[in-house]
Amino acid sequence: MIRLEEYIDHTLLKPTATELDIMKICKEAIEHKFKAVCVQGCHVPLAKQALRGTPVQLATVVGFPLGGMSLQAKVQEAKDYVDKGADEIDMVINIGWLKSGLYEQVQDEIFQIKQVVGKNILKVILETCYLTAEEKKKACNLAVAAGADYIKTSTGFGTGGATFEDVLLIKDTIGEKAKIKASGGIKNREEALKYIEMGVSRIGTSSGIQLIKTT
Repeated sequence: MIRLEEYIDHTLLKPTATELDIMKICKEAIEHKFKAVCVQGCHVPLAKQALRGTPVQLATVVGFPLGGMSLQAKVQEAKDYVDKGADEIDMVINIGWLKSGLYEQVQDEIFQIKQVVGKNILKVILETCYLTAEEKKKACNLAVAAGADYIKTSTGFGTGGATFEDVLLIKDTIGEKAKIKASGGIKNREEALKYIEMGVSRIGTSSGIQLIKTT
């Protein structure tokens, strides 16, 4: 039987999130035994303190949600968050570079961020809603070549989120070379379970508690 809570990144990335909101989702993640909490970078120290002594991992986002920040800014952002206790980094690729055919720059950016993340987990967000099938495949291959631990579908802030079709495409492209995180618009248990059956290792959602309910 699939233990859905072990796949969930309990996520709160809204710009209006308060410190009380962050404390609440950390408490929920501990109570329901979620895999991780995912918050904006400014909340990393607070969330780290709230999760201390528990098995819940702390994830945060880099270059979020547009991906168009400078390489140096993204690298420094990732380093800062890891230094402050983040266990996992979810970074947005430079979508404009990818669509311009600047593949070496895209791969180098991911590589440099992975270098500062080190043994911690790096999830590379493609923002699939903006990409063609060929661009998705190319982005997957670049991310894997750069050392990404996960390919992640979406930020949840674009024009669309995860789809079964995109997960199939990603799985067919990367095989077992990296894991997959489906994120964006996943709000019911049946959908989440289907993603896991398709080979997804993480579910990014703000509806984690709703997803684990069996009725």
